[in-house]
Amino acid sequence: TANVITYRDRLAARETAKALGYSPSQVDRLAKRLGSWHYDLKRGDDKSMVEELGAAGFDPEEPRLRLFAEMWQRIQNHPRHLGQHSGGMVIAAGRLDEVVPLEPAAMPDRVIVQWDKDDCADLGIIKVDLLGLGMLNALEEAVPLVRLHERVNLDLAHLPPDDPATYAMLRRADTVGVFQVESRAQMASLPRNAPTKFYDLVIQVAIIRPGPIVGKMTHPYFERRQGREKVVYPDPSLAPVLERTLGVPIFQEQILKLAMIAAGFTGGEAEELRRAMGFKRSMERMEKIESRLISGMRERGIDEQGQRQILQAITSFALYGFPESHAASFALIAYASAYLKCHHPTAFFMSLLNAWPMGFYHPATLVKEAQRAGTAVLPIDVNLSGWRCRWEEPRTATRAPGGIRIGMRYVKGLRQEVGERIETEAARQRFESADDLVERCRLRTDEAAKLAEIGALSSLGGETRSRRAALWQVARAVKPRGPLFAKLDDDEASPLPEMSALEETFADFKVTDITTGPHPMSYYRRELRRRGILSAADLANCPADQRVRTAGSVIVRQRPGTARGLLFLTLEDETGMSQAIVMPDLLKRHRSVIVGAAGLVVEGILQRRDGSLSVKADRFWPIDQLSRIPSHDFR
Repeated sequence: TANVITYRDRLAARETAKALGYSPSQVDRLAKRLGSWHYDLKRGDDKSMVEELGAAGFDPEEPRLRLFAEMWQRIQNHPRHLGQHSGGMVIAAGRLDEVVPLEPAAMPDRVIVQWDKDDCADLGIIKVDLLGLGMLNALEEAVPLVRLHERVNLDLAHLPPDDPATYAMLRRADTVGVFQVESRAQMASLPRNAPTKFYDLVIQVAIIRPGPIVGKMTHPYFERRQGREKVVYPDPSLAPVLERTLGVPIFQEQILKLAMIAAGFTGGEAEELRRAMGFKRSMERMEKIESRLISGMRERGIDEQGQRQILQAITSFALYGFPESHAASFALIAYASAYLKCHHPTAFFMSLLNAWPMGFYHPATLVKEAQRAGTAVLPIDVNLSGWRCRWEEPRTATRAPGGIRIGMRYVKGLRQEVGERIETEAARQRFESADDLVERCRLRTDEAAKLAEIGALSSLGGETRSRRAALWQVARAVKPRGPLFAKLDDDEASPLPEMSALEETFADFKVTDITTGPHPMSYYRRELRRRGILSAADLANCPADQRVRTAGSVIVRQRPGTARGLLFLTLEDETGMSQAIVMPDLLKRHRSVIVGAAGLVVEGILQRRDGSLSVKADRFWPIDQLSRIPSHDFR
């Protein structure tokens, strides 16, 4: 089926700016400024939007900017073009082109229906959505790795049920890389839900969704789960439907049953409600059903408070809520991935790195998480690495499960055919020198230089053990040589000074976006301590409501539409992760620092709730301006 692509934030900004004649650099600035969290700006509030763009360096008095502000908002959600639905497949018994217009897709031998999935459904065309999950790729690779290298006959269909160690890990919110429960919101709620069995995980997967959150169901459920609130029902007749979820509707099936029992909906009306909940998250379509719900509840004698609770639960699901069957399927995958992380971390993280792009976190974070879990992660080496990440057995006779050798696929600009050629040639005969590598693998100058810069030639011996010396040797090896090398002897030593540890880390990130060496924050640690700035591990020992400072690389910035404008930051350092919350007014005042800095120092009040920690931040500094931050002892 097709998918109607509509104008949203960044795309609307780009095309409106182009139409109004802004330069390419101005188009980029406008798109970047409006590409995140645009719902801060209310529709029709051109004044606030012009002020926002004025803060980005545009002239607020320019008539064209005011026209841009108006047009950017007017084209929001209007169709732009017809795309291909990522997984919507139509099944037909006869000739489909007699029913609906078809066209060739961009992929060879594929045909696309020119209607979107909702129009196909309205016509009664049978459509199946095929969901592709990167975690399934990762699991498919991880299980054979465990069998081969750890001699454990693992079977995803017969994992030990309700494994105590796995659920203890989930309760600690140690879930980086774990399917569906690795986001900041999931990590914050896992200690509150405190799962101990599979159905707890089914609820966990489903409850952090816009429907339950907007319906104000998450807080009551967690309070009841912790025994701080009594289980009550909007009406006694609904107890059989809501008993398993402590009186709180969480699943789509429960919403449909609520409508049938509380408002007397027929099966057909419940189906219409289900479709409204899935119709592009349609609040408008749900509003038309409200009056029918209210009249039905009145007829059945449900009091006004119960009506409000039921109505809020039902209408909020237009923002998206999970069916129970869907949540159970996802919970199975979540449990399998959590079990692997808990008991077989080397296979788990290696399969994630090979399946990337997928999941919530960048490979740089996965590498550091693997190292914190005790898994050795080894750098790229032309004699030892493949194109994909490899399992590497320990060099000594230890009981260690082995490590992960990073694959050459992470070298930016290295062609896959070249990486695979290096892998094949190294398996045939190890490389002995830079000349040998360049000649046998026919490397381009830039490819050879990138491998040298990240230390991938260190196993060649001699001068290539150091990175700058390897760069020197590579430059000599590539033909034709430049004038610098024309008059030098072949055994001339490299005159280049060796990289410092910090320069090596920067080189790793420049070429591969990851490092197996020290975390970047470790280089700042001495100065951070001197200024009273705590690590993520230090925060765990601080009492609630204390003013603290912490710092880290910003790995996640989230501003969900259900969070009333709050921004959530995840900071990472060499000891782990910390969470910070930024209020809307502070985000508006400090947006350039918060959004633009790769590393941040934040100060605020430490909050604790049921085992989760966060800093309610009110001061912010870029990490590269550490010398400007006044020292302070908060004890």
